[in-house]
Amino acid sequence: MVDRDALIRYCNELLDSGSFQDYCPNGLQVEGRTEIRRIVSGVTASQALVDAAVEAQADLLLVHHGYFWRGESAAVVGVKQRRLKALLQNDINLVAYHLPLDVHAELGNNVQLARLMGWQISGGLEPNNPRSVGLTGELAAPCAGEELAALLAARLQREPLFVAGHDRPVKRIAWCTGAAQGYIDKAIALGVDAFITGEVSEPTVHAARENGIHFYAAGHHATERYGAKALGEHLAATFGLEHRFIDIDNPV
Repeated sequence: MVDRDALIRYCNELLDSGSFQDYCPNGLQVEGRTEIRRIVSGVTASQALVDAAVEAQADLLLVHHGYFWRGESAAVVGVKQRRLKALLQNDINLVAYHLPLDVHAELGNNVQLARLMGWQISGGLEPNNPRSVGLTGELAAPCAGEELAALLAARLQREPLFVAGHDRPVKRIAWCTGAAQGYIDKAIALGVDAFITGEVSEPTVHAARENGIHFYAAGHHATERYGAKALGEHLAATFGLEHRFIDIDNPV
């Protein structure tokens, strides 16, 4: 068991969350019970995940995508009301880390994706930014573009959208989990062979084809399963807590 406030302070310091300008509040978003024994982690605090946390008798729900995004209505109605009501009625804390959990050098989504895929990290997608959200690196061995697509499908359990940009072997790559299709221009500027992210927009296809770079949309959810899970496992090991990662399927 650990005191909730002590746990949140630890997470905030570990992820340096107070130094980020983000679209949402990072850290404790909904207050529940003060004593934490059991953590459930997941990607997004959807109603399905909240219900699963209730069933698992969680004290704390840890996610990458929480609530209170920029530009959304502040009214607590509809979906928002139902999610918050379930958390409050069951005294469950909601803790969310967005950008801090993307860029962390050990637990972050981008580093965790590289470990899963066996990619060697060489630097940031934004070379002059010490907190580059995206990363660059190399494959363990060069391969064809179709082979990388097959490996992504096998490891992420989701078929990626693959846009071929050339017929060279793939060696140097850049990636950024989630909805980072706009970062393809940064990958092009670095001269890498391929750029991997979660989502795609219509102009992305033309940018890849016309600039000679492979592009992979491997799934927003599929590429971001790993940060919250890694943080949950770290907290469980550090404080002797129970932890369970619950994956709510999302094809996007």
